[in-house]
Amino acid sequence: MPNLGFEVEDFQSYTWQITGWRDLEKKVMSPKFKAGGRNWRIFLYPYGKINTDTAVSIYLGFDDPQGVPTDWHSCVQFAFFLWNPEEPALCVSHHAHHRFTVEEPYWGFNRFCEQRNLFVTSSNHTRSLIESNACNITACVRIIKDPTGILWHNFTNYDSRKVTGYVGLKNQGATGSLNVSLQLLYCISYLRKAIYQIPTEEDESGKSVSLAIQRIFYQLQTSNDPVETVELTKSYGWTLQDCSIQRDFLDIFKFMFIGNLRSKMNNTKLDGVISELFCGKIKHHIKCTNIDYQFSRIENYEFLTLDVLGCKNLVDSFNNFVQEVSFESNYYVSGYGLQDTKKSITFESFPPILNLVLRRWVYIERRETVVKINDLFEYPMEIDLQNYLSFDADKSKPHKYLLHGVVIHDGDKSGGLYYQYLRHEKNGKWIKFFNDKVTPATVKEVLDDNYGGGNKRWFPAAYVLTYIRESDIDDILSPVFSEDVPKHLQKRIDEEKALCEKKRKEDKERLSYLYIKVVTKKTFKNHQGFGLVNFENRQYQLSEVLQFKVKKSVTYKTFKSMVAAKDENLTKQIRFWVLVNRQNNIRTNTPITDNYLDMSMEEIYEKMASKQNELILYLEITRIFNKTLTEKVFHSMIFVKYFDPHSQSLRGLCHIYVPKNCKADDIVLILREKKKLAIHSYLEIKPNRIQYLEPKVTYEMKNGDIICFQKELSTNEMFEYQIAGLIYDIPTFYDILSMRIVVQFKPKVKDCRRNLKFELVLNRKYMYDVVAKHVAAYLNMDPLKLLFTTAHPTSGTPECMIERKTNRTLAEILENTANFLYYETLNISITDLETKMIFKVVWLGTTVKEKEMIEVYLPRDSIVNDIFEEISKKLNLTLSKSKIRLYDVMNCKILNEYESNDPIDKIQEHFTILYAEEIPKEEVKLCANDRIVQVHHFTRELLRLHGIPFKFVIKAGELLSTTKLRLQTRLGMNEKDFSKVKIAIIQAVSYTKPHYIDDDSM
Repeated sequence: MPNLGFEVEDFQSYTWQITGWRDLEKKVMSPKFKAGGRNWRIFLYPYGKINTDTAVSIYLGFDDPQGVPTDWHSCVQFAFFLWNPEEPALCVSHHAHHRFTVEEPYWGFNRFCEQRNLFVTSSNHTRSLIESNACNITACVRIIKDPTGILWHNFTNYDSRKVTGYVGLKNQGATGSLNVSLQLLYCISYLRKAIYQIPTEEDESGKSVSLAIQRIFYQLQTSNDPVETVELTKSYGWTLQDCSIQRDFLDIFKFMFIGNLRSKMNNTKLDGVISELFCGKIKHHIKCTNIDYQFSRIENYEFLTLDVLGCKNLVDSFNNFVQEVSFESNYYVSGYGLQDTKKSITFESFPPILNLVLRRWVYIERRETVVKINDLFEYPMEIDLQNYLSFDADKSKPHKYLLHGVVIHDGDKSGGLYYQYLRHEKNGKWIKFFNDKVTPATVKEVLDDNYGGGNKRWFPAAYVLTYIRESDIDDILSPVFSEDVPKHLQKRIDEEKALCEKKRKEDKERLSYLYIKVVTKKTFKNHQGFGLVNFENRQYQLSEVLQFKVKKSVTYKTFKSMVAAKDENLTKQIRFWVLVNRQNNIRTNTPITDNYLDMSMEEIYEKMASKQNELILYLEITRIFNKTLTEKVFHSMIFVKYFDPHSQSLRGLCHIYVPKNCKADDIVLILREKKKLAIHSYLEIKPNRIQYLEPKVTYEMKNGDIICFQKELSTNEMFEYQIAGLIYDIPTFYDILSMRIVVQFKPKVKDCRRNLKFELVLNRKYMYDVVAKHVAAYLNMDPLKLLFTTAHPTSGTPECMIERKTNRTLAEILENTANFLYYETLNISITDLETKMIFKVVWLGTTVKEKEMIEVYLPRDSIVNDIFEEISKKLNLTLSKSKIRLYDVMNCKILNEYESNDPIDKIQEHFTILYAEEIPKEEVKLCANDRIVQVHHFTRELLRLHGIPFKFVIKAGELLSTTKLRLQTRLGMNEKDFSKVKIAIIQAVSYTKPHYIDDDSM
């Protein structure tokens, strides 16, 4: 058996001598034998465990179930050998390992060897496995010491709270790095207590990051199940798509958590907690080699990034970090020019919690790509950093650090998994946190298994190491008690639990009820569309019906009494028909006879309408109940509608009984009695199809069929209706019904004069001008001053402008898209626009804010300077004194900036809104080394852009404080608001991470 690397508690072998193989029963057991102080047996199935098997099955089984507790387990590595006693080399063997428990006391091999090979000789032997009907089976059993208590666990009914004292966090798709960050913060109990003290009493759930973190911490502290992080991601503004984007752990931890928490603790009694725990100081030294000049500056750090490439261990990385490095002509000294320098770093202080980032990601210039360094890199369980402090540093405290956490990245640059190992006490046991799975871990897993050194593409390796100063560890990891949790937080969660419990009970109660809709003759009469009733199609009036909530155990007899009690006019002579979906609408199917009086309503539902989500019934009333009618099994109940051309309405009349096979003339005779006039009749088939009932032709009528009829019209009557623009026949009316569509119209451009969103019921066959006429009538404007644009089928953003001369119908225009159009109102006629181009230009103020919307109409052969002149006219600007910038924006970034001589057809059509501003004087008069950069706005992370981008001048030699002041003025922000702004410099190359500017930056 292979060495699995675990300590062996016991090893035993047992040989079972078997005779009379051919006479063995289907299942036989060996005598008991001891291993690890327990009884075991070999279980043999000579003809296979399953009757159809053609192989021998062999299992190892624990045979002492009465003598162990219910949570007993034993980790066993074992092997079976089936061999010839006369020639031991002739054998078949297999090995395996298993966690034996009271629930799983057997493990082995279904197909240990094929039965056909037992009694035949092989090419290398003159004997067979079984000779003289006898053979031996040997079991080698190795009892493995379980170092964590969960070795080879299947995690069925696993209770992490009971085993480790912790629970995990649920993954929302790709939120592993988020979960690792939360667990790391949670296990630093000093910080957890501080976070609990952030004032969140007035915060709204789903909008406050601090409240969401407090809630997660409290649930991690008290729950027995994995905790959701939905509220936290919602408070960050993440969508489901955002939760599926993989993010770097360091970005999440530094910017989303540490940065956010620091801002929440600002100006409170907690101010400085983050810096107190994580912040250290390093000093940069620069010394010129050819002149007597040196320079130094002190910088704060919360994370130290150390090299892995070229270093064997953490000590090598620290030595490499402080090593003096020489550079040629890289530092400018006033009066001396560029000088050769030597640069070095010394540590002024180390924080109580030291976060070390291992530089696993390196850009390889010759390959022009980023690769992950999986080189072997060792890190110790404890490290003394006293010798790395500068001569003047405070050394009153010892600087011995103990390993507290290791964040692992298992993957490559294209993606991977994050998990971590943490311990919550100074000498506590290690615990592995992997999303919702929390398990004990060994020191070998924490260290050796994650040093790296693998050559596979996906290989686990330590990414971030967290050390805690030994002298501070008792305070930093001090216990958190219930009184440390804010009372309002406990109250909120208790109230939510109570609501959830109430909802659970309501859901349970709801399952014991049946919801029944009852359609009456009145419902049918008021229905004006296709079919019998309308519950869902909102382009027609929805039908009003009686609704009942009854216990599923209520009998049909009791239900009839309940319905009769609703209306004194309802007699006992009532019965119900089950309505089902047929031909895309609801039709009657089967009557519920009095044979079902003692049957429960649940049984009726399961028997007659189980394929539907609800029970829908039609209520039939007859004053004199004709018992013989129910006996006429060859009759069908059909419904009758009447179309009135004068009122342009279709109304339900009644239901009648007709023979299942009858001529159209027979039906017509009954209908004539209703209206006393000559008629045409039609049969509804489906929403877009009706069938004329030919006289003399026999039709098969089914329960629930619907007949529609109208009076016969003379030629003059039809002509009069046609002249009046009215519908005069049933086919045309049904055709229009099937062509109805509800279209939503949204304004394409934000316009304070008209920003209406509305719906219209239109015909699918309408052409462009007819659609424009209906929209213009609603908006009370000229239809020739309307433009329409289709919407993208998934994003819903404006896509293609619709030409007025299009010969497509409304249905064709809306094909493969949502049922809505964007509209745009013009100041000129669309006919005049055919020779011109329209631009909507947003004029920006001096503070980069929308000041005015300007519409510009120009001939297609114009240039951009003509746009400038139109802007100047409307704003009373003098072009000779003012220089104008015109640009378009995509994804909140400046895409194109247009020169004055550019033809306007260069501006792409989908840029319906352009931005214009007067170019600042500081940009017009640039100095030699000044630089113009683009500025765009982001929220929390660099991919979440918003607002209007703009150009900004970085002046050579200007102090950072002055640059920030100019930026504050350009943004039009007060000092208090601007102090909350975070500024990042982004390189053009994608592999370079953003550099965030703070007050200590150069």
